[in-house]
Amino acid sequence: MDRAQKEKLVDELGQIFESSGVVVVSHYEGMTVAEMQDLRARMREAGGSVRVAKNKLAKIALEGKAVASISEFLTGMTVLGYSEDPVAAAKVFDAYAKDNQKLVILGGAMGDTALDTAGVAAVAKMPSREELIASIAGCIGAPASNIAGAIGAPASNIASILSTIEEKAA
Repeated sequence: MDRAQKEKLVDELGQIFESSGVVVVSHYEGMTVAEMQDLRARMREAGGSVRVAKNKLAKIALEGKAVASISEFLTGMTVLGYSEDPVAAAKVFDAYAKDNQKLVILGGAMGDTALDTAGVAAVAKMPSREELIASIAGCIGAPASNIAGAIGAPASNIASILSTIEEKAA
């Protein structure tokens, strides 16, 4: 890799560290190509990406960034998982690490906050953006459905009373 390619890679990594909602750093020593492809596929489905980069270049990209403290995790065979959704990469890596003991989560960053292993696990348990939107939509729609039910209830009560009286008369 020549100097221009390295500079381009450092710029790309810098943009990843700045724009991603979450970045997870893990060791992947001993993983097969098929296992790594499976991890990449899971990340694509969740809307994230996986990147293997030289630790030295990643540390250079971290200089001056708010999450420069995660550079301590960049030792050995590391892989970066990142996504714009603040929890997607953490969820995928956490679930994959439970299935595959070769992937060891070291830590990461969420926005300006550095995370340790427990922090990544805590972020993975948080609801995703889509789950939060569905929850909010449900809360907004619930009063309307309650009102509609209350308006329709007297008519249905009268109908059931009339059908009961009709059955007794027959």
